[in-house]
Amino acid sequence: MKNLIKLEEAGQFLASIILFSRLDYVWWIFPAALLLPDLSMLGYLINPKVGAWIYNFFHHKLLAIIVLVVGWLIYEPIFILTGIILFAHSSMDRMFGYGLKFTDNFHHTHLGLIGKDQQNKIN
Repeated sequence: MKNLIKLEEAGQFLASIILFSRLDYVWWIFPAALLLPDLSMLGYLINPKVGAWIYNFFHHKLLAIIVLVVGWLIYEPIFILTGIILFAHSSMDRMFGYGLKFTDNFHHTHLGLIGKDQQNKIN
């Protein structure tokens, strides 16, 4: 099942690249902006609950789709770009096994445990 999910996410990531290629931005904007959604991890400096909420908000694909559609409806290229980047980033994360976070531990995701906790039980 994990391979099927990774394949699906890879397809969504590729779709994001194709959508980006239709915009009037230089190519390097895509890789330069691709990791920006991870700034949402700064919420973990407050506590795990706030961190998980902020992280999940910016890594939820519905947010990406809403921003993309709103940008398309009002034809605002920066919104379209933002939606594509959010979607691409979330797909990339899930392709590598990083899912939405539970509030108990950064390493506890909806796709399973990540990092050092993958070997250890969450306390």
